[in-house]
Amino acid sequence: MQGPATIRAVERTRHDYADVMEQLRARGLRMTPQRRAIVTEVMRTQGHIAPSMIARKVQGDMPGVNASTVYRTLTLLEEVGVLSHSHLETGAEYHMTDEAEHVHLTCGRCGKDDPLSLGEAHALQGLIRRHHGFEADLTHFAITGRCAGCAAAGA
Repeated sequence: MQGPATIRAVERTRHDYADVMEQLRARGLRMTPQRRAIVTEVMRTQGHIAPSMIARKVQGDMPGVNASTVYRTLTLLEEVGVLSHSHLETGAEYHMTDEAEHVHLTCGRCGKDDPLSLGEAHALQGLIRRHHGFEADLTHFAITGRCAGCAAAGA
């Protein structure tokens, strides 16, 4: 797990369903049908993973699965290194750790979300360190403001 002092690229390996399930079993967890369904849906999802979206999809097949089960499973997947999360204006979003790490630039008006590359984030992190002596971890939140289109429109 990365510390707050640096933003860094993490060695990327594509997560395999069987490996993920084994990692959870190794923690002494039962592989309930609900947990299996959540992990299956997470593994199918490309890009950002919203807990509410995962809950809706899983509940479509298993109506008894509640949102807290989804959140607990997502937290477990983060603990074993399968997922990482960011705090956006719309709430937490997850992504697979085998995807490129990035920082979110989120428009507060239209909701557009652009990634800020790690190189750009390193520059911002260095600026914060130089001016404030603060070691920022920029990987778990979004920088909000206005996208170029909304700024140009004077919104």
